[in-house]
Amino acid sequence: MSPQKQFASIKGTKDILPQEARKWQRVEAEAKGIFELYGYREIRTPVFEATELFEKGTGQTSDIVTKEMYTFVDKGGRSLTLRPEYTPSIVRSIIENRLHLQPQPLRFYFIGPMFRYDKPQKGRFRQFHQIDIEVFGEGDPAIDAEIVEMADFLCGSLGVTDREILVNSVGCRECRPAYHEDLKASAESQRDKLCSDCKRKITTNPLRIFDCKIEACREIAHEFPKITDYLCPECGEHFLKFRSYLESYGIKYRVEPLLVRGLDYYTKTTFEIISSKLGAQDSILGGGRYDNMMKDFGGPDICGTGFAVGLERLLSLVPSGEKPDFFVYVVTMGEKAKKTGMGLARAIRRTGVECLIEYKDRSLRNQMSRADKLGATWVLIIGEDEVKKKKFQLKKMESGEQITCTRKEMLKIFSETV
Repeated sequence: MSPQKQFASIKGTKDILPQEARKWQRVEAEAKGIFELYGYREIRTPVFEATELFEKGTGQTSDIVTKEMYTFVDKGGRSLTLRPEYTPSIVRSIIENRLHLQPQPLRFYFIGPMFRYDKPQKGRFRQFHQIDIEVFGEGDPAIDAEIVEMADFLCGSLGVTDREILVNSVGCRECRPAYHEDLKASAESQRDKLCSDCKRKITTNPLRIFDCKIEACREIAHEFPKITDYLCPECGEHFLKFRSYLESYGIKYRVEPLLVRGLDYYTKTTFEIISSKLGAQDSILGGGRYDNMMKDFGGPDICGTGFAVGLERLLSLVPSGEKPDFFVYVVTMGEKAKKTGMGLARAIRRTGVECLIEYKDRSLRNQMSRADKLGATWVLIIGEDEVKKKKFQLKKMESGEQITCTRKEMLKIFSETV
């Protein structure tokens, strides 16, 4: 008989185990709380969409579409794709649900998994998680500055240090064609020194050369023309105002002319927050403006802006700072004590305090040892004598202090603790 196959997680994925999940929950709760302060509301869309949605929205020349999408044909013969990023989905949702006709601001946030087939490495998985921010219908550069300030506030509130804000403008459909021509000519003159992928990008979309992960190509790209020298008056004014609003917040930033982001739909503002603690792939979050996307999808002519945070990378920078769990462990001896313990555990939970009772046949000593290993704050001890007298032993594990109390007295202690 052949040995039973041992299953393992798929390469590029990972389990988020309970102790680690606590940190995820804390970061997600902090993000949600901050976004709600700024008037954002949560939206949730399907994990897969029609493939054409991402081809049209993300851009057919982007690395995501050409190399990284998880695409499959379902039983109905439709080509579907696990979402590699979020913005096309929210654009589709706004149009389909006619959200732009409702009085609420089009300000949304989303937290969930994304899928890209890319080489797994530290902080990068094939199933990864993002926090996304999307704003539609607000063209003033002040909103670009506000979301950068909000992103910086989030990083600061989570204890992320050694961070830097990079900003740029990638122009618009009016001023970018001239830049593309000069960029293409400059890249063509360096063709022999570029990698095979960048050689392909010269004809498909030379802006993508700036995203190359090969250092030699990035060094060559530093000598290419700068898009900020080609901005039309409208884009130039937008960029100046955006920077002035950042300065009014007192936010320090650096203009990085090579910052174009990895997606085809960006217009005008682009930005990133980076950290030296992340190594070569140093981006914590990034975003920018996409003023044509909604109209290109057949929707209303309203502009958009936003950013995405890679949760795995962000979490790697967040100090643990986890407080020990405050919880009560219930120790019971005998069937009557177990039933009493079940009722008391239920009452303790109603006070807002975590309470654990395990239904395994263990001795008093083993149950106390178990409570200690799990880090219980209090142990509630119930035996036959306690059931008869309706007075229970409550032990504070850190100090060893032990008190005898009634149900009412015990619940008062816990309700005052929360």
